[in-house]
Amino acid sequence: MIITTTHTLQDRTIIEYKGIISAKNVRGINVIRDFLTSFRDFFGGRSGSYQDVMSAMEQELLSELQQQASVMGANAVIGVTIDFDNVGSKGKSLLMAYAKGTAIVTE
Repeated sequence: MIITTTHTLQDRTIIEYKGIISAKNVRGINVIRDFLTSFRDFFGGRSGSYQDVMSAMEQELLSELQQQASVMGANAVIGVTIDFDNVGSKGKSLLMAYAKGTAIVTE
């Protein structure tokens, strides 16, 4: 199945728009990861542990979009966007991700 951020598919005709689909993923970030990330925030550098979590979340979201599109009879998803947000409350940290796109049938 084709999943793309573009709103058209090169050299393909869109036969039918099946509708908007979306996927959500929320994960708790553990205390150790938060502690290690606070050092990276202070000293600078990339947080490999957060990047790994975000990559896993992205793959799960894309898989969920693909499953939803397939159930609708679509063979592609166009206009895909993925947004991440970090939400904290009472000392807890949550990483949220949201994906959306349009399920279509293409030739």
